[in-house]
Amino acid sequence: MQQQPLLTWLPLASLGAQYIPVQASAPMPDLSRVQYFLPENSALYANNMLLRLQLANQLASSPANRCLPLPLNCKVDLPCFGGEKRKPLDDTDISRETKKAKLETRALKAKRPGFSDERYNETDYYFENGLRKVYPYYFTFTTFTKGRWVNEKILDVFAKEFRAHPPEVYERCIKSGSLTVNYNKVDTDYRLRHNDLLANLVHRHERAVVSDPIQIVHMDDDFVVVNKPPSIPVHPCGRYRHNTVVFILAKEHGLKNLRTVHRLDRLTSGLLIFGRTAGKTRELEQQIRTRQVSKEYVCRVEGKFPDDEVICEEPIRVVSYKIGVCKVAPDGKDCRTDFRRLSYNGSTSVVLCKPLTGRMHQIRVHLQYLGYPIVNDPLYNHTVFGPEKGKGGVQNKSDDQLIGDLISIHNAESVLGLDESDIESPLLLPSEDLAKKDSAKTVGQVARPSEVAEESLKQDQLTTQSEQKFEPESPSSVQSTCDKSRITFDENCAECKMNFKDPQPEDLIMYLHALKYSGKDWSFNTPLPKWADENWKEE
Repeated sequence: MQQQPLLTWLPLASLGAQYIPVQASAPMPDLSRVQYFLPENSALYANNMLLRLQLANQLASSPANRCLPLPLNCKVDLPCFGGEKRKPLDDTDISRETKKAKLETRALKAKRPGFSDERYNETDYYFENGLRKVYPYYFTFTTFTKGRWVNEKILDVFAKEFRAHPPEVYERCIKSGSLTVNYNKVDTDYRLRHNDLLANLVHRHERAVVSDPIQIVHMDDDFVVVNKPPSIPVHPCGRYRHNTVVFILAKEHGLKNLRTVHRLDRLTSGLLIFGRTAGKTRELEQQIRTRQVSKEYVCRVEGKFPDDEVICEEPIRVVSYKIGVCKVAPDGKDCRTDFRRLSYNGSTSVVLCKPLTGRMHQIRVHLQYLGYPIVNDPLYNHTVFGPEKGKGGVQNKSDDQLIGDLISIHNAESVLGLDESDIESPLLLPSEDLAKKDSAKTVGQVARPSEVAEESLKQDQLTTQSEQKFEPESPSSVQSTCDKSRITFDENCAECKMNFKDPQPEDLIMYLHALKYSGKDWSFNTPLPKWADENWKEE
């Protein structure tokens, strides 16, 4: 019986993450005159991150395999299984295959929403000072090299893209081997290649959120509707994972594998709808997308809002997706919000808002433009937009100047823009120092994983509080469920060595609330928040 030649995986840079099995004994072709062909499931390999990860692991674990990098857009004609000759694919075929793979990947995600029990059980919650907190835990962030990182030195990439720590910290992590490429230790001058898998082991401290429970508004076989407290993100992002709606519902209510129908900003409270079946989720998503759903929000704004109904149809443009800032601009997308005052207490007004479109930060930007910003909006109620806080639009300031001023004033960290598909496996904000799990030890008195004073613009909170050393409060004034024996300390973790004063729960609230969503034959609503009462006065 003839012995089969060894197989190796050949990455084609022109397809992003394409691997083709080829004969290891095949001669290297003339790269200047050849073309490529692909296996039948090629597009799935190109787009499915799970398969990409499996292939990366296989390459790293098998010394018999060799990985042959090719130049960008190189076309290679190589033998495949059985020596079968295949017709070269043109650009149209590749586009069709890629589009098909994206649909297949989305379908795969639709079938398997949520996270595994292993993820849910990584850590637990405790409550202290009116806040929900998470015991520190170890977690590995992974991501594949982004296009703009290719051929850049790994240390330079982290120094430029991840500003939570100085370059010396990342240099130490690379040298210690806790920041790896394809699970292998590399030098600080290693240049990243297409499809390199970066792995970042961190001792993770999540940020605190308010301790208010998530109330179930409605639940049946098709949907779960909740009243989301402010400060809690809907899904894992940035510095939040267990302190998110989807994790809290899974861990405390047993509601797993929920499908997101729509989202709310982290600081926004109110109605949030999840689907329990793929069919009903797509149906409701389609209704929202085609503007068949009526949405009502309430907010509290500065000053006396006009008595008559106000309609704002100013177009809105995203100034920066990276930090999440928008403004009214002539070249923006069309949008409309209808406003009506509900009450006025002598200094602030409660306003009913009906957005007919769903642009990013639409209500907040339109209220800023009208000159009635939300009372405690940490982003749009600020003189960085001009002396009148952006009333009538941002004047005499370019987008670059606005972004620079925002970052400078709020000392906010810059974060990478991420696709929704990267939510579970990005190197988002490696602000925790990289550490190895076996170096952990338990101590009695350590830093609290509480809200850090500086907040990312991407997370919609530009905190103006300054960092302060934590001062213990008297036991009678603090109700804590913290088990100090469960707080791990890592000597290589920068946050373990820092103490911060806890934020006050009221500092994590913005007076914007999703009150009611209704469609053709359904309607869900929540009670009004306390701050929307007509007799409410801010203390």
